[in-house]
Amino acid sequence: MPTPRDRRARLATFAVFFVQGLTFATLLTQVSALQKKHGLSDGELTILLLVVPVIAGVGSVIAGSLASRHGSRVILRVVQPLACAAVFLAGLAPSVPMLVAANVLFGLGLGGVDAGMNMQGVTVERRYGRAVLTGFHASWSAAAVIGALWASAAGGMGLGLPVTFAIVLAPAAILSLVASAWLCTPAEEHVEVEAAQTGPSIPWKAVIPLCLAMAFLYVGDSSISNYGSVFMDKIMKASAAVVPLALGAYQATTFVVRIGGDLAVRRWGPAMIVRLGAAVATLGFVAIVLAPNEPLAIAGFALTGIGLSVVAPQSFSAAGRLDPAGTGQAIAWVNMFNYVGFIVGAALVGGIAEAADYRIAFAAPLVLAAVIIILARGFEPRTAPAVTATATS
Repeated sequence: MPTPRDRRARLATFAVFFVQGLTFATLLTQVSALQKKHGLSDGELTILLLVVPVIAGVGSVIAGSLASRHGSRVILRVVQPLACAAVFLAGLAPSVPMLVAANVLFGLGLGGVDAGMNMQGVTVERRYGRAVLTGFHASWSAAAVIGALWASAAGGMGLGLPVTFAIVLAPAAILSLVASAWLCTPAEEHVEVEAAQTGPSIPWKAVIPLCLAMAFLYVGDSSISNYGSVFMDKIMKASAAVVPLALGAYQATTFVVRIGGDLAVRRWGPAMIVRLGAAVATLGFVAIVLAPNEPLAIAGFALTGIGLSVVAPQSFSAAGRLDPAGTGQAIAWVNMFNYVGFIVGAALVGGIAEAADYRIAFAAPLVLAAVIIILARGFEPRTAPAVTATATS
């Protein structure tokens, strides 16, 4: 039975996920504006965008190492406001070198926060004794939608990038700092120390399927985020009003499914949910590849959102179960494959599209989504070794 302390930690974790989604969407929706401001070519923009996931992978590993000793709360208290500041600096940057520096800073913050907030989510889930992690990811998705709507409104008002970013990110940074006081402490995160001292506490072979599932998920996510609108434009010949609906359908169904995702996990178990999700995502990519018209293509993007939405939270949850000492290292490594998938997805789909076309290119994430069906067995809950649960700070 969750205590009042557990409920406060859950609310704080919702806030941290919300701020992260808002921060990410605030920058992502202004990529075109940044390209125009600095006169970047498409190739230069691609390189600039790839800097973020590469550096984020480094930030995730660093966060995992630090969290094992100091807990994730102190990381989030420092790094999340830093990520907010980095996005503001990107909007303020007067030159390309300054923009690159801001992106590097944002990448470190992104990786650190992604790892830290999922460590908090797994800790809260363990204390609740039931699936709650998907709800945190729903908070991220809701914030991303709000960030996109704000970007649209700010563009309509003619606001400059620094003002657009500051209006959103200043209160977001304050919310992050306030919420950090309620996050789980190292003593609440790091338990069952005796198990960790008797030998390797994390069965790393069991982490591999989770890492691969995370990477393949983000190949699909990256392909839709980067090339969904291009697919609608070049393959479907859609109008300017219809082109954004590909990403819109994907994000909308992702949010809706994540709202009820925890209830589904409690009823059918994480492995079954991941297996079903991967199957639905595969069907979605089939619909995209074979779509004869715009409505069916948009329906395909919506299906991929339904299917892929459950994989990330269940990957983190499963990684947490494989780390009985609560060190956060397994979560940090799984999180790193988020960025591996994003990079591979952008390069793979873009490369195939250049050699052939986007319809054929979307067959690549189709195949990888199908592989997640096989990997789903790695999400079955494992019985932790019998140990004494001792808190440490």
